[in-house]
Amino acid sequence: MTRIPFIEARFFDPAETLPQLETRLHSHLSRLRWKRFEQGVVFDQDAAPDVDGEARAQDKEASAAEYGAVRAADRNKIYRRAKQLVARREASSGLAHLKKEDREKIEALRGGVRLVQIASEHRADELAALLHTEFPWLAPATEIVWHAMRRSVRSGAPGLCLPPLLLDGPPGIGKSVWARRLAEIIETPAMTYEATSENASFGIVGSQRAWGQSTPGRLIQTILRNLVGNPVVVVDEIEKAGAAASSKGQAFNLAESLLPLLEKATAKSWGCPYYEEKFDMAWVNWVLTSNDWRKLPEPLLSRCPPIHLRNLTASELQAFVKLQGVKRGLGIASIEAISETIGYLAAKSAPQSLRSVLRMIDRAENVEARPFVH
Repeated sequence: MTRIPFIEARFFDPAETLPQLETRLHSHLSRLRWKRFEQGVVFDQDAAPDVDGEARAQDKEASAAEYGAVRAADRNKIYRRAKQLVARREASSGLAHLKKEDREKIEALRGGVRLVQIASEHRADELAALLHTEFPWLAPATEIVWHAMRRSVRSGAPGLCLPPLLLDGPPGIGKSVWARRLAEIIETPAMTYEATSENASFGIVGSQRAWGQSTPGRLIQTILRNLVGNPVVVVDEIEKAGAAASSKGQAFNLAESLLPLLEKATAKSWGCPYYEEKFDMAWVNWVLTSNDWRKLPEPLLSRCPPIHLRNLTASELQAFVKLQGVKRGLGIASIEAISETIGYLAAKSAPQSLRSVLRMIDRAENVEARPFVH
């Protein structure tokens, strides 16, 4: 992984406090005076012919020590100068407005953040093939990711950055599961945001400090926790997100709040409403999901053209069960029982979804994990 600067702030050595600055300025003044003494003071060698060389050397050393001594007036001036330096550093850091606990969290970004990379085009092919094997019905989305991974390798980019994706299709076909699996195989952190159950944009981007119970958004918290600048962020059922209104009647809509984050030019210097700092969010990998893209605003659709997806077939569900069953260590009997259930429901034209199949796999796993009682 490579590292990039993430916050538009300056960090100074935390160990160099006011006393350390005073000590450094003391030493600097002494060295400066000694240098001037060496260059500007000349002893008259003939003025005291009865004094030997050793005595003259001692006299010169004593004079230099007295000349270079830091006096009380000097110490007062040094204290004032060191205090000014500390204040100027604080002002130029851009962090002076933060509370102590918030500043301590931001300090984690002193060394920047890491970016997940794809090692080679061959590795991109392997990862895309793995994703397609597990989710063949999501091939249109996997193909876009595949080309983006190969492109990041060819361009020599410091990390993987996918175009924002909007997966639109029927509920229960595994859109969010696919996105989380994508994060897993490229080995980057994942964050899932349920737009239907959280308050407008505040949950993901955070709220302004002036608001009651203000808090940083989950996006910046995820990056601060993992120190990885290109996580996969999943926003589920975005068309169902609500809006919040302030006491002054200002409305805050999730789709609108995401617009600057989905455009790389503005995401590179995104202003966090809580920390009131600029962060480089241009590397975040966005996966939005919806059941009806027509309910989304045009500005969002222009940044994320919808990828239209279909329902799964019974054979695709059965293949998924086999892969997941082997992965979780299920017995052959459990895998076959779930596959037969899928076939039976398909013959009855009963609705099925990946969500319901995953629940069956979970139940089978729990049953097999129970202790055997004689």
